[in-house]
Amino acid sequence: MKWRRDPSQAGGILVSLITLLAVVLVLAVLFFARHPIFRVIGEVWVVEDPLERSDAILVLSDDNFYADRATRASQIYRQGLAPIVVASGRRLRPYAGVAELIEHDLVERGVPKDKILRVAHDADNTREEAIELARIAKQKKWRSVIVVTSNFHTRRARYIFSHVFPEDVRIRISGAPDGDFDPERWWEKRISVKDLAREMAGMVVAIWEQHTDSEKRDKSQLIGGACVPNPLDVVWHLTSHPRFATRYFPLHAPKSCTIFAVPSRESQPADEERLIGVKILRRGVSCGRKKT
Repeated sequence: MKWRRDPSQAGGILVSLITLLAVVLVLAVLFFARHPIFRVIGEVWVVEDPLERSDAILVLSDDNFYADRATRASQIYRQGLAPIVVASGRRLRPYAGVAELIEHDLVERGVPKDKILRVAHDADNTREEAIELARIAKQKKWRSVIVVTSNFHTRRARYIFSHVFPEDVRIRISGAPDGDFDPERWWEKRISVKDLAREMAGMVVAIWEQHTDSEKRDKSQLIGGACVPNPLDVVWHLTSHPRFATRYFPLHAPKSCTIFAVPSRESQPADEERLIGVKILRRGVSCGRKKT
């Protein structure tokens, strides 16, 4: 008996060959067009807002070896766009930190020392730094700020500051040209690739943190003023209902509100176990006054 090829098999092979050829063609196009694609990625990632007269210039912590952020901030100051420059920096020692280094760089570049506000903090990331600077902006009653950071950090900084700062404070982002990151040729240097990869990963984390933080605010009842809690300690206490517990968050600010966050009912059994043998320290306060 003579064997005959099944027409459906022949058609399937042809489709597979066409698909494979299309994939190879796409990969070839991507390979030969990789430099323009990489260039577009770098240029899109760097953002620059139109600058206008503002209340302060905020120089973010961890400037590079060349002091590019301080250089850009001094240029903006000399243009007369703000009366004061904030040198924000992590504490490295009890007596010195990054803020002092940025202040030194600003003075070296023509910013008068009496026009520099040094802000030392213990922030581990941009979000924590933005929270600290938002507190300063609220104290100073600023209505507009210019945030100066490295060019590859501008997109993430804009996202974080726009969500952390009050809505009535205008934020302008200015990117300092970084000596190690050229948006048009970033793929040619290992350090630039690492910087961009770190920023993209950081953006994912920032979006996740903002999303989860919003969910927590929606699911919790906050009693007190519009303060940003810093959970240094947790004190459990009872109210009239034996299975009802809240968390007590003391804050850094000298004149701050004590905030009580009511957990969901799903966590109450665990809360009840935690309350065994725990001394009730207080029933709770709100903005310095006892809860009634």
